[in-house]
Amino acid sequence: MKRETIVARLRSLIGRAAVPDTPAVRAEHAKDRWFAAREPDAVVLARTEAQVVKVLRFAHRHRIPVTPRGAGCGYVGGCVPASGGIVLSVARMKRIREIHVADGVAVVEPGVITEVLRAEAAAQGLFYPPDPASLRECSIGGNIATNAGGPRCLKYGVTRNYVLGLRVVLPDGRVLVTGGRTHKNKTGFDLAGLFVGSEGLLGVVTEATLRLLPLPPFRAVLSAGFRTMDRAAAAVQAVLGAGFLPAALEIADAFTLESARRHLGRGLVPPGTAHLLVELDGQEAAVRSDAGAVSRLLSSLRALEVQEARGHAACEQLWELRRGFSESLKATGLVKLNEDIVVPRGRLVDLIAFARKLQRRHGYPVACFGHAGDGNIHVNVMAADYHRSATVRRRVRRALDELFAQVLAWGGAITGEHGIGVAKLPWWNQAVPPVGRSVHTALKKALDPRGILNPRKFVAAASR
Repeated sequence: MKRETIVARLRSLIGRAAVPDTPAVRAEHAKDRWFAAREPDAVVLARTEAQVVKVLRFAHRHRIPVTPRGAGCGYVGGCVPASGGIVLSVARMKRIREIHVADGVAVVEPGVITEVLRAEAAAQGLFYPPDPASLRECSIGGNIATNAGGPRCLKYGVTRNYVLGLRVVLPDGRVLVTGGRTHKNKTGFDLAGLFVGSEGLLGVVTEATLRLLPLPPFRAVLSAGFRTMDRAAAAVQAVLGAGFLPAALEIADAFTLESARRHLGRGLVPPGTAHLLVELDGQEAAVRSDAGAVSRLLSSLRALEVQEARGHAACEQLWELRRGFSESLKATGLVKLNEDIVVPRGRLVDLIAFARKLQRRHGYPVACFGHAGDGNIHVNVMAADYHRSATVRRRVRRALDELFAQVLAWGGAITGEHGIGVAKLPWWNQAVPPVGRSVHTALKKALDPRGILNPRKFVAAASR
């Protein structure tokens, strides 16, 4: 079907306003924050579930590819319309339908921005813990599609741990209602869990019922500088081994810190070539006591400096450094290839040593920072001329081949938060054994027999 015909048919189904058709709109919906891009034939800006149903029924009938899209904050090309067709954006579905204090739930549409939900919940004394770095921009629908995490995964878990129920429009337009608002539910298969992390390959979420926790009344953050990454990594094990369970336990290496000194200012960055950030939360007396004990422990482990912040405003000041790492690396002018790998926590020191070997072997700086408490470290290969030179891209590819092979050999995973998308397709077959891949394919074919949803991604589409 021609592009103009698809646009005209969609406008007749759901209205002209929901189907803008300009080069600027198509270009905006051609990519996320990764490098790949392809313009769709049409863009739908849905505001209601009924519109999503009509679009999918139409696409299913005519075998037109549909790529679901949230806020477009992904880092792996997950919402790139690799086969053209329709980009179905739910970014305008952004109502918080309910926050129920007694039940401890929020009912939201998929376009709700994560930070907006957190703030609305906090105003009622409740807490939505998942906090991806892009929480000020990313949407709940995208968080569900990628099973997003963030620094607080160590104590509180990832998005999957907070999804109680979903409304999902299946590829043929049927609406699946699964789960509910109870905090326990063992009725049949975990169908809600099936869609969390599915990257838009199985259905389009139009409503989510999310678990909320009591808001911790007090916070403390410790920021420590160390002479080496090995000492900072050893401190991670020491903090956990002493019986503490921080809300967050973040690490950063020398290249990351030096980039932050240049971009954010030296006054914000502690001395040393490694950094550890520890957040504790809970009742005030307990947090104050634990913060003092952890501070003394870090000092005993030869931290060069330990700063302590107590209370929300002071803690946020220390977090500004951590939140600025990614932009600081981009400000170097090098292309930042962010690989969100995960290793067993006991391999943290080994990972840091391996990153140094990669740097020496391939000649590119490798910047490591991230969620040390659960082994999810962002390993960033920093390459000049990446987009202009095929030779550079081949050399970077060889470095990534080595990185992922080693991570998998340690029993790790090639992605902890961002997903497979387009960026990690070359390593999908290594990361998932044949039987696992066949189960993925069977589920895809059962729910999307015509292969219209987000095709040419990590599960081979059925023949269209």
